Amino acid sequence: MTTPEPAGERAWAWFDGLLATELVHVTDNPAVLDTGGWWAVCITYEGRPTFAQFADVRPAPMPVGEWVGPARTMWRSSMSETDYITAVLDIQENIAAGDIYQGNVCRVLQTPLPDRAAADLAGLACLLAARNPAPYAGVMQIPEAGVRVVTASPELYLRRDGRVLTSQPIKGTGRTEADLHDKDIAENVMIVDLVRNDLSIVCEAGSVNVPELVALQHHPGLVHLASTVTGTLPEDATWAGILGATFPPGSVTGCPKPRAIELLADVEHQARGPYCGAIGYIDADKGTAVLAVGIRTFWIEDEMLHFGAGAGITAGSDPAGEWGETELKAANLLDVAAGVWDSSHMRAALADER
Repeated sequence: MTTPEPAGERAWAWFDGLLATELVHVTDNPAVLDTGGWWAVCITYEGRPTFAQFADVRPAPMPVGEWVGPARTMWRSSMSETDYITAVLDIQENIAAGDIYQGNVCRVLQTPLPDRAAADLAGLACLLAARNPAPYAGVMQIPEAGVRVVTASPELYLRRDGRVLTSQPIKGTGRTEADLHDKDIAENVMIVDLVRNDLSIVCEAGSVNVPELVALQHHPGLVHLASTVTGTLPEDATWAGILGATFPPGSVTGCPKPRAIELLADVEHQARGPYCGAIGYIDADKGTAVLAVGIRTFWIEDEMLHFGAGAGITAGSDPAGEWGETELKAANLLDVAAGVWDSSHMRAALADER
């Protein structure tokens, strides 16, 4: 078996069991995604893309690295509980006025890193893999572009397999299935309609289907409701067109999407960054891609560690309950990030691989 290697500060990415090294090119132009090559992708919620092409892409375990995490008490939120409840009430006023039907109110948490020399994203990713495994976990580190992101996302934004495009929006979160109510089901169906509309813009007429509606998913510390939407791309589909039709992901914006985005910017007062954006890879040679919604995601920027949490707001939302949902979504991940991944863990990982 392949031995994990130290990560360090070089450019690298790890998604879907594939380790990408030997950076070739970094750009923000989506046209390159149709020309060939394997590309790591990070698009911020605000639409700033980083596409990084790598020459060496191979099946490999997560690289190893040191991590000394911040204490839970060190985190500061872009919104206090009072601020968040006020934002929810503002969105509900817009819902009552008929401007939107749903909006996803988010906040960003940040903290100084206690030891920047021991803040290797590979170490944090190893901690997450051990204590909060996720179907769309990954890491993208491109120092040349200022991108340092590690995700434990449970949500698929887009998967491409040739001409088949798939999205699996999540709406509805609780500690257990008993916490999920009719409001959560209605919200999920509402977002499914939005995603169906997005895919219909870029997919062939009549090809968009919903093979799975409101399915229960179990994740560490919580449960989600998720649905699956698929469509068939025309032969001349481009990534610029696909991203233009579907980004940002509908589950983290609201509907109607354009108006929801405007209203959310008014109440949140802070850029979301990679949180709620798209993180993953595109293999232009094989015609495949897996892009996660950038939730349950950490990133380092300006020597600070960041994390985002949000909740979908409807007319029937309880504002204090929605704040509690953001706390629930953050709790396990911030506990994990407070941990340590050091040389003893790395030696154990190496021994396991031998």
